[in-house]
Amino acid sequence: MAGRNVPVAETPPAVSVCPIVIETLKKRADFLRAAKAKRAGQPGFMLQARSRDDGDALVRVGFTCSKKVGNAVARNRAKRRLRALAHIILPQAAKPGFDYVLIGRAVETGSRDFKSMQEELRHALKKVHS
Repeated sequence: MAGRNVPVAETPPAVSVCPIVIETLKKRADFLRAAKAKRAGQPGFMLQARSRDDGDALVRVGFTCSKKVGNAVARNRAKRRLRALAHIILPQAAKPGFDYVLIGRAVETGSRDFKSMQEELRHALKKVHS
């Protein structure tokens, strides 16, 4: 069998699980621009969304919690939950060219049922995109 050409099944190209590239907002100016745009309040968080209109398909998301949420431990827990929420929902529901800011709420963000928060984010995204 040496020297025989055996057909090799071609492997399909890797398919990206996340169709949208998501980047984290880091600059204060981006957060301030999002604050002037559309917003949707939910029991577990506040969503701010801004269309950049720059032709870039990149989706950017930022997270913030004020001291009203609690001490550093409570704020960090709330932001971790918001990051997990965005990681699950935004790849399917975000629109390219948008900046999103998720703002934690006192008590609710850290203790609210996570499934409820997922539904709230889907609802908030529909609201700001309409």
